[in-house]
Amino acid sequence: MDYQAVMQELEALGKERTKKIYCSNGATEPVFGVATGAMKPMAKKIKTNQELAEQLYATGNYDAMYFAGVIAEPNTMTEADYDRWIEKAYFYMLSDYVVAVTLAEATIAQQVADKWIASGEELKMSAGYSCYCWLLGNRKDEEFSKSKLLTMLEVVKETIHHAPERAKSAMNNFVTTVGVSFKPLHEEALAIAKQIGVVEMKRDNKKSSMLNALQNIEKEIEKDRIGFKRKYVRC
Repeated sequence: MDYQAVMQELEALGKERTKKIYCSNGATEPVFGVATGAMKPMAKKIKTNQELAEQLYATGNYDAMYFAGVIAEPNTMTEADYDRWIEKAYFYMLSDYVVAVTLAEATIAQQVADKWIASGEELKMSAGYSCYCWLLGNRKDEEFSKSKLLTMLEVVKETIHHAPERAKSAMNNFVTTVGVSFKPLHEEALAIAKQIGVVEMKRDNKKSSMLNALQNIEKEIEKDRIGFKRKYVRC
């Protein structure tokens, strides 16, 4: 399938109800409103195609940008490519569920995520911490530095309540994910989650979200899911 065929198929798959949900979360036109599951048959046909992914991502159309992440070839993308993608990710569903997910399958994932976290910019920080969540939930514990992750937990503890709003959510998820998916720091993450307590994330034109990593970890303890790893990052 070429670019035109993909765009026509995405437009045909669009639903007004889904579009409204995406827009209520921050998507802006152009948006078709395609459910992610509806993209799977097309993704199976194409598999991966970086050139097509770049064409789709450049459209600014939310659905096309999402599908770009599905068919991208993560290890052919350079740090500069990921920087270019994050600059065009204008809201959290792109930064955290497209760019961060794609980056999580690349060998350069941690170094790029570290840079974004250090930037202090809301969506870059959000993508950086989200990338670590995808990584920790998929890769073996041995692929991470325990001391580095502990330092990151300490930084989150000290800064989360004053961080940019979307970064708060990703940081909270990071504490949860370390506590659930990285066994060597389970107890430390649990203790830090207790110290952090409830985090308020303010949202435009919506009620604030109250984030609680401790509750999240405790729920997974009850389900006996400590050490959980998923087989795949991308669907």
